[in-house]
Amino acid sequence: MRAHQSEFLRTLADRGYIHQITDAAALDAKAHSGIVTGYIGFDATADSLHVGNLVGIMLLRRLQQAGHRPIVLMGGGTTKVGDPSGKTETRQLLGDEQINVNIASIKETFRNYLRFDDSPTGAIMVNNDDWLSGLEYIPFLRDIGKHFTINRMLSFDSVKLRLDREQPLTFLEFNYMILQAYDFRELALRHGCRLQMGGSDQWGNIINGIELTRRMEGKELFGVTTPLLTTADGAKMGKTAAGAVWLNEDALPGYDFWQYWRNADDRDVGKFLRLFTDLPLEEIARLEALEGSEINTAKVVLANEVTRLCRGDDAAKAAEATASATFAGGGLGAELPVFKVAGDGIALVDALVGIGFAASRGEAKRLIAGGGARIDGAAISDEAAHITVKSDVRISSGKKKHGVLQPG
Repeated sequence: MRAHQSEFLRTLADRGYIHQITDAAALDAKAHSGIVTGYIGFDATADSLHVGNLVGIMLLRRLQQAGHRPIVLMGGGTTKVGDPSGKTETRQLLGDEQINVNIASIKETFRNYLRFDDSPTGAIMVNNDDWLSGLEYIPFLRDIGKHFTINRMLSFDSVKLRLDREQPLTFLEFNYMILQAYDFRELALRHGCRLQMGGSDQWGNIINGIELTRRMEGKELFGVTTPLLTTADGAKMGKTAAGAVWLNEDALPGYDFWQYWRNADDRDVGKFLRLFTDLPLEEIARLEALEGSEINTAKVVLANEVTRLCRGDDAAKAAEATASATFAGGGLGAELPVFKVAGDGIALVDALVGIGFAASRGEAKRLIAGGGARIDGAAISDEAAHITVKSDVRISSGKKKHGVLQPG
């Protein structure tokens, strides 16, 4: 395969971001000869994005680092519809007020990854509600709907998955792909956008936007998708037993975010360093070649670099210091989760639930029975155990989750 001329596509290829490109040679030539404006859309279904969104955020960062212009498209309009891609059930719909709150909160995350200014390569954030909510239904059907066939729409994986499982797919969700295609056209007209990027499940939606804009405006657009990202054990990226790994500090404490990366599977370290950090490829190759216990050094580097980008240098240093105090010194790091205990003490099962290490008393009992519950480093196997809390007490779930019980 011919080597890419543009720094942008070379970087994406070298770091493992590319799954599909609509016309690699033409996009490469355009990115080599001038500034390309590209976008990724993010629906505002919560007040924080999560690790599953991080590949998209880093794609926009790579675009800007290579001298191009990123657009963050917030789905203020499409969030009201719900993207069926990758979903097996209808998503809860949100109102305008909550969507706007979510967008304001999410915006702060992007400031850590992108440079927002008025320069030719300065990032911008736009909201598709600006054009979608003003659409009139009949004119939209007449002017835009005629370019989409039901036959083709039924062939997309996001639709077939629901139908094959005999799960409901609302007409509202069925229209999502048309609205996303319309977004691409609007961004091409308003901001000169020529590129849409996204996960592999967005390929059909991206193609729709390219074809719609070609038919209506005669403009050449491009698409790039990334591989479906899973961990080495096959789990979906960013999902843990405790739930999503949120990017915002108020949604997930810095230490927990740092620890997620520190606990990465040995086999994932190199991949994660390439995708989620700015470390040079030569340094990444050295780190991922470490063997035995030395791979833990690479994991600390991974955790520090990802946390530094997402949360800032102070957050990374604080999280590493907490880990060092907790694991190496056997002490209590300042960033560990804390649960206040009223009175002189608490049942171990209630402490495990209260601090978030178990979702229920039954789950807590199973954790204890399996030897996973520890108090100040000592395994506790008695389900009826009671903890006296007159000063700080360290409570642990396994070897990697730790917290502090404090007198309340």
